[in-house]
Amino acid sequence: LLELGVLPIVNENDTVATHEIRFGDNDRLAALVAHLVHADALVLLTDVEALYTDHPSQPGARRIDEVRSAADLRDIDISRRGAAVGTGGMQTKIEAARIATSAGIPVVLAKADRAAEALRGEAVGTVFHPTGKRRPTRLLWLAHITDAHGELVVDDGAVRALTERKASLLPAGIVRVHGTFRAGQPVDVVATDGTLIARGLTNYASTELPDLIGRSTTDLVAQYGRGYERTVIHRDALALLGRRPEPARG
Repeated sequence: LLELGVLPIVNENDTVATHEIRFGDNDRLAALVAHLVHADALVLLTDVEALYTDHPSQPGARRIDEVRSAADLRDIDISRRGAAVGTGGMQTKIEAARIATSAGIPVVLAKADRAAEALRGEAVGTVFHPTGKRRPTRLLWLAHITDAHGELVVDDGAVRALTERKASLLPAGIVRVHGTFRAGQPVDVVATDGTLIARGLTNYASTELPDLIGRSTTDLVAQYGRGYERTVIHRDALALLGRRPEPARG
């Protein structure tokens, strides 16, 4: 549509969305679409002038003109649903900004009646500066859209290999398996202290892994054959996250 000069309007329809394809809210959907179409910027419109440390009606609420890192959001209270426009409130807009900026896309949060100024690049609202680089759409989907069907608890060596060397996950680094899942489904990779490290597509089902954990691929090939040379999660199907996990399903 963009190549044809048509401006598409994308909206999540609650009457037809199923759990498997549900994005959660239109702010989040906007961030994902911005990445998909390689947008130069994402503009989020609301009914307040900018991001504030508290609801704008509260005494002492301070306006924030720029956000360069998570540290700039530490003093913000977003527990109230301050915005009358839309259903997500300010919290979903901050989450959408986090998704977009982590993928290298700057974000402007502005009042709806200042949309024209925001699109012209004028100094309105709050600007969220990029914090990361653009990454493959598949990894953005893994990180922000999929639901994990289980957890793989890994040792410290595996954590370092995944986060520092960008390696694949091997059976030797796994210490426990939680949940019920099939090969090809998303699972969370969790450190022994409960920190969520990554989410990826597993090459093994939950019924296969307990007999493989802690063992080298050399041993597995010797016992089971060449089919067990494969990684548990290949690095190309692994999205690093680095935040606390939700309870595993199943």
